[in-house]
Amino acid sequence: MTTIKNLFDELPPDRRRRLTDVAIEVSLPRATRLFEEGRRADRFWIIRSGQVCLDQHVPGRRAAIVETLGRDELLGWSWLFPPYLWHLGAETVGPVEAVEFDARAVRDLCEADPVLGRAVYRYVAKTVADRLHGTRTRLLDLYGPQGSGLDP
Repeated sequence: MTTIKNLFDELPPDRRRRLTDVAIEVSLPRATRLFEEGRRADRFWIIRSGQVCLDQHVPGRRAAIVETLGRDELLGWSWLFPPYLWHLGAETVGPVEAVEFDARAVRDLCEADPVLGRAVYRYVAKTVADRLHGTRTRLLDLYGPQGSGLDP
């Protein structure tokens, strides 16, 4: 199993300070609704402790949980891609400690500093690719004729 690296780990050391300057530490109580599918994505988080469930609206039913995120994971990527609308919803499972970022401030930093921008875009792209791979594996386990072929 690979070690999870957070966004700060992926940044060149001289660029970390620029990002930390626009970050704030937040404490979120259990059952805090962080964002809703289809609404404006204006911030994102790196989870320090606790868990957050990502969910998807299902008409006529309660939202379906599609993934649970935890320590050092990026919460939110819709803020980086126009039209800056959330693709899912999110809610804390229990108390969560996180680092919160203003999306516009980070996008502006990325535009002004190509080295920082490239590092942020690479990190977010890798995060999205890893989650897509995990989703595909879960779908194969659920619906594939023989499952994914991965050992339990």
